[in-house]
Amino acid sequence: MRKDGDFLFTSESVSEGHPDKVADRISDTVLDAYLAADPEARVACETMVTTNRIILAGEVRGPSSITSEGLIQAARDAVKDIGYDQEGFSWRKAEAANYLHAQSADIAVGVDSAGDKDEGAGDQASCSVTPLPKPTR
Repeated sequence: MRKDGDFLFTSESVSEGHPDKVADRISDTVLDAYLAADPEARVACETMVTTNRIILAGEVRGPSSITSEGLIQAARDAVKDIGYDQEGFSWRKAEAANYLHAQSADIAVGVDSAGDKDEGAGDQASCSVTPLPKPTR
């Protein structure tokens, strides 16, 4: 038991190629796609990666020109850019699923600013604990 005033500090440190970093990169790529098409887009994209699997989930408000197929390809391109093309995790062969859907009106109230109200923020990227193989380059 800690004394009053004491606290426990923890920190995560992961290296390149860790599933958390891969998931962050994919989520950032999804966000970039929406913002490039509409600077006012709202994106709350959770990405999960594990052995040969990429899953996008969350809520978005943005142009309909951003398609599910386009987002899946963008995710694959991000994985390719990182360097994953091997058994266990390949940008070519990974099963990819997109569960992003339109942002609910309740969420919109929390992320849109009005007057002096602070804007909220969505979350990004989660990962499984299954380590991915080291990228080959």
